[in-house]
Amino acid sequence: MNLHALRLFHVIATTGSVTRAAELLNISQPAITAQVKKFERELSLTLLQPQGRGIALTEAGKELVPLAKRLFSVELQIEQFCQDFRSGSRGHIRLAATYLPSHFLLPAWLARYKQQYEGVEMSITTTNSSDALQQLLNMEVDIAIYGGLPEESPDEIQTEELFRDELWFVVSPDHRFANLHISLDEMMREPFVMREEGSSTRERLLALCRTHSAPSPRIALQFNGLHEAITAVIAGYGANFVSSLVVREYVERGELSRVYVEGIQLQNIIAVCTRKQEPLSAAAMNFVYMIRDQS
Repeated sequence: MNLHALRLFHVIATTGSVTRAAELLNISQPAITAQVKKFERELSLTLLQPQGRGIALTEAGKELVPLAKRLFSVELQIEQFCQDFRSGSRGHIRLAATYLPSHFLLPAWLARYKQQYEGVEMSITTTNSSDALQQLLNMEVDIAIYGGLPEESPDEIQTEELFRDELWFVVSPDHRFANLHISLDEMMREPFVMREEGSSTRERLLALCRTHSAPSPRIALQFNGLHEAITAVIAGYGANFVSSLVVREYVERGELSRVYVEGIQLQNIIAVCTRKQEPLSAAAMNFVYMIRDQS
C-alpha cells in the first residue's frame, strides 16, 4: 500500500477539500488529484466522488478515514518513541554498583536523575568489586559504579575517575587505640571486621600490608555488607578499614573513632566504568553526565 497516497487521501478527507489539502501539503492540486486517483486504482476502490463544485467521500472512503487516522496516530507515537530514545528520555539502564556508591551515593543520584527522566527504567545490582566488573564484561550491565578500583582493570573496560575519598581505620570509642597514632604493625595485631573476599577495600588492606611488609590482618568477622561490619565495630569488637564516606557521620557523632596509622594515607577512588569502544545509549549517557556534575 502506498502510505504517501493514503496520507494525501486522509488530508483531503479531513479538510473536505482538494484545494485546501494541496495548500497544506504544498503540492499542486492536479498532482494531488492524480496521486489519489492512482491510489484508488491500486486499491480497486473509489474513495472520492464529485459533489457539486467539491468532493464527497464514498462509503469505502468514509470507512477508510478512521483506519487511516489510527494508522497515522500510531506513526506519530512511533516517531515520538524514537525521539524519546534518541534524547534519552526513555530507555532502560542496567547498573552494577559496589556497596560504597550503592549505599552512599546512588540514592541521591538516582532520585535526581529520575526527577528529570521519569520514563527511563533502571535496574541496579549491588555487589562486590570483582563481580561488578565481571557483570560489565559479560554485558549483563551497561555501567559499573566503583568504589575503590583495583590497580589494574581489564583492557576492555574504560574507567573514569569521579572523585576520591580517604580510607580510615576505625574502632569503637572505647577501644584502646581510639584517636591514637600507632604503627601499622600495631594496628594489624587487632582483629578486623571486614567485608567478604572480592571487596576492593579488603584487597587494599591486604596490599597495604604486603607493601609495608606488615603482618596480614586477622579477619575475625566477615560480612557481606558494609552496614553489618560497621555495626559490629560500633558494638565494640575489632577494627575496620573503610571509606570515610561510610563512617564520617559515625565519627562525628562519636559512635566510632579513628586510628591514625603512621605513614599511611590512602585514598579511595570512586569511578564509573563502561565497555571500551561501545557507545552508551542516550539514557545512559545522560546518567553519566549527571553524576559527573554531581561529583
